[in-house]
Amino acid sequence: MGCKTRLRKRGPSTTYVIATMRYDTSGTGWGNGDAIWACTAKCGNCTDFHSLFIGMMLAAGIPARFEIGFPLPADRHDGAVPGYHCWAEFYVEPYGWIAVDASEAWTHPDKKDYFFGAHDDNRLQFTVGRDIRLDPPQQGDPLNYLIYPYALDGKPFALESKFSFQDRINGGD
Repeated sequence: MGCKTRLRKRGPSTTYVIATMRYDTSGTGWGNGDAIWACTAKCGNCTDFHSLFIGMMLAAGIPARFEIGFPLPADRHDGAVPGYHCWAEFYVEPYGWIAVDASEAWTHPDKKDYFFGAHDDNRLQFTVGRDIRLDPPQQGDPLNYLIYPYALDGKPFALESKFSFQDRINGGD
């Protein structure tokens, strides 16, 4: 399959996800990254948007992967990090991995084209992929995704996490 064909196949997948899904975290079931749930519920958070997109890409024979990290507020040089954010990438020769952020494209329709092929500068990648095995391996199943502290001595451990940042170049000491 050629590069132009893969890029054309991406178009309907991204368009479908943006047109069909809505960013809505009310109720239950959202945030697990279940592509079938997202396809049925047609709502959720960034995890659900990108699980549906990745599922559609993989079904079309195009490599795709899940990435997760933290958004940093663009208008501040320090402060609290509000929570995680995730996005996707798909692979096309000869370009390599191409960024897609369908949930940001939905939230900011005026930037829909931008979020196909680019990310804003204010994000920090934390992990790539799903079904994660820690090193040393955790007891139990692979993790759906990893963003917050998970284990102590290989076992799940509940921990309230708060993150903050400081821009050391522009706003820090």
